[in-house]
Parts: sequence; structure tokens; C-alpha cells
Amino acid sequence: SSPSLSRLVLQLFLDDAKVKNFITCFKDKQFLVFFFKQLQLNKSGRYQDAFPYLSPCGREHNFVRCDDRPIVFTHLLRGPAGEERLSYCGGGDGLVVSFQPEKLVMFPENGRVYHPAPQKAGGVGLVKSALAFELSPCFEYSEGPGGPPTHFRWQGQRYTLTNELVQLIRSGREA
Repeated sequence: SSPSLSRLVLQLFLDDAKVKNFITCFKDKQFLVFFFKQLQLNKSGRYQDAFPYLSPCGREHNFVRCDDRPIVFTHLLRGPAGEERLSYCGGGDGLVVSFQPEKLVMFPENGRVYHPAPQKAGGVGLVKSALAFELSPCFEYSEGPGGPPTHFRWQGQRYTLTNELVQLIRSGREA
């Protein structure tokens, strides 16, 4: 039986850690890259209600739970060919997805920003609040300040937001 893990805003802890802070979280980049590349929806039949995700490591299963989404985008990076990529979960360029500005979603109920994530980890990732704050001036609100954003201006282009992740997030389903 492996230790169960829980993840709190960009920090990964053993579930039974009494104190959860920067000192007690996992920080090794190589470990984080391995752990999050293995992350997937928990379809094991074990602990699925308490731990909706798991990260297998050989025969060991690391069961994972989080407050919102296990994938948290932390940085916008430029790839080798100049393409923009979102880095997640402390993995630097070892954990990235292509940045798709038109697929950003600002969830009206809580103001959080989401972006597509790897499918096997649920397909939706949370944009860290500091990064969301940097991106927030790029959102346009055609329906007025009370409505959700409708467009996103980025690198001289105006993208119509698809909002395709909204229903997935609201329903609690995973991709």
C-alpha cells in the first residue's frame, strides 16, 4: 500500500503530513515531472470517491486529491520554435501544453481561469492566480462588466473565447 498524496495549490504533500507548507512539500523537479506525467483519472476501483486521480509508479499507486484541479498552470514559456506553452505543476519545460488563448475560460462563479490540460489528467487545468492576474487585462467583456469575458487579446490578435470547458467544469465530468 502506497502513501496517499494530496495536492494543495502548487504544492504536493503526503496526505498524512501534519504541517502542509513549503518546507514539507515535494520540490524536486525531476520527481514532479515524473509524478505529473503519470497523473490520470482514478479508474482503479479503489478510493475513487476520496481520491479522483492517481499517479502510478510501477506497482505503487499514489492516490491524489485536490481542492480544484490537479493540473495548475504556473508559467507561460516560449518553446524552441517560438511557440507559447503553459508550464504546469513546477515542472518547468518538462511539463508543458501548447497555449491556446481562445480556449481560456474565466469561470463566472469563482473568477478562476482554466485552460485545457492533458486528457488523461481530466482535460482541464487551473491557471495559477498570479498568472491569471497577468493575463486578466487581455480579457474583453462584450456583454458588459457583469458578464463573462467573450474575447481575449493576445500578441496583436483578438480571439473569440470558445468556452468549451465551461460545461465540463460545471458538470464535474472529466474529459
